[in-house]
Amino acid sequence: MTDDNAVRLNKFLAERLGISRREADDWIAAGKVLVNGGTPVLGARIDKSDEVCYNGSMESLRKTGMTGDFVRSSDGKVIIPSGVDYVYLALNKPVGYVCSRRSQDGVPTVYELLPEGFRELKTVGRLDKDSSGLILLTNDGDFAYRMTHPSFTKTKLYEVELDRGLEPLHQQMIADFGVDLPDGKSQLGLERVDESRKRWRVTMHEGRNRQIRRTFGALGYAVVRLHRVRFGKYELSGLGEGEFTEVKRA
Repeated sequence: MTDDNAVRLNKFLAERLGISRREADDWIAAGKVLVNGGTPVLGARIDKSDEVCYNGSMESLRKTGMTGDFVRSSDGKVIIPSGVDYVYLALNKPVGYVCSRRSQDGVPTVYELLPEGFRELKTVGRLDKDSSGLILLTNDGDFAYRMTHPSFTKTKLYEVELDRGLEPLHQQMIADFGVDLPDGKSQLGLERVDESRKRWRVTMHEGRNRQIRRTFGALGYAVVRLHRVRFGKYELSGLGEGEFTEVKRA
């Protein structure tokens, strides 16, 4: 190992697998990671010439979100590849597509909008089939983790249209007090767009499943359009429906 090219093992694992550095340290301490066939110590550093293996099943490794073709070492361990070129995409997802890797009941996936070379990327957060707008995709596990984990607050902005005008009392409930949902209180930032009170800019800092739809639904409203235009420092501007572009890690 050469000092000039050395990187901390926990940082390498976080970037490749989308886990926190603390979790990576737990893996190292528990003997789940091998370097050149041996058990590394906490704080170990590696470079591209070192062989890093996961001492466990392929199935449990895939649960971290790691994708692509896997190689096994001579003794059957899973090799975690190094020297990967990280890719970051911003995609304007149309309505009618799901963010899963496989089609659900014939519904197309967002991967069908991408060239073959980008289809191993992982979606960073999701939008449901009936929603549209900004989706990020990457092979950088650390980036995906930091964009989606609750400990790293990332503001998201949506354009939302309701089936009827939002009553002022309900606006106050959502924005000032929060609405009780089965998985906890939901509080959203609201900015009115038109006099009908049907169209709103909605700001949120969480990422719970269908949270915006469920919040309005708890008060008797149906969301007829939900379009994400911002996710952290990334914005949708300039991308047509179904289009994508490479972006830099912010």
